[in-house]
Amino acid sequence: MRKLVLFTHITLDGFGAGPNGEMDWIFVDDAIFDYAGKRTDNADAALYGRKTFEMMDSYWPTAGDPPDASRHDKQHSEWYNRVQKIVVSKTYKGRQIPNTKIISDNLVKEIVEIKKGDGMDIVIFGSLSVLNELIAANLIDDYWLLVNPVLIGEGLPLFKGIGNNINLKLEEVKGFSSGVTCLHYSKLS
Repeated sequence: MRKLVLFTHITLDGFGAGPNGEMDWIFVDDAIFDYAGKRTDNADAALYGRKTFEMMDSYWPTAGDPPDASRHDKQHSEWYNRVQKIVVSKTYKGRQIPNTKIISDNLVKEIVEIKKGDGMDIVIFGSLSVLNELIAANLIDDYWLLVNPVLIGEGLPLFKGIGNNINLKLEEVKGFSSGVTCLHYSKLS
């Protein structure tokens, strides 16, 4: 069975984005990019909400093309172009996008079926409304939370309306010189 893996940034006060979706508080450097790359190397599919997909798809397909592209941009662009994208969107219903599955209805049922299939991990990088529905259905297997040392006071909570308790096991704590800390939790069965 495939794992559904959350890999995302969070503020110290629990927000996944600012009040208007701002993510200008996120800190990323080469050490964090390298660490994230090890995580994505284990995934052959990426799950996005429509807004996150549009943001990613506007940058990553060609990010590695310029001669002066960073090592990270080259590597992640190659990964992005290779993996299957799964996009949750009612407005994309019926669209045909190469190497992309559109889920417009029955999110939980569709993800359960995808997880039963062959393949590596499926990684989700945010997409808060999609994420909270998947957490509430207890479908996230691993949580990789990049805790940024910032308090923003208000915003879009990473965990909202998830319902029942979900028990997790701490697998790893990785600190970075920037002050960002990655907490890796796995779901207890």
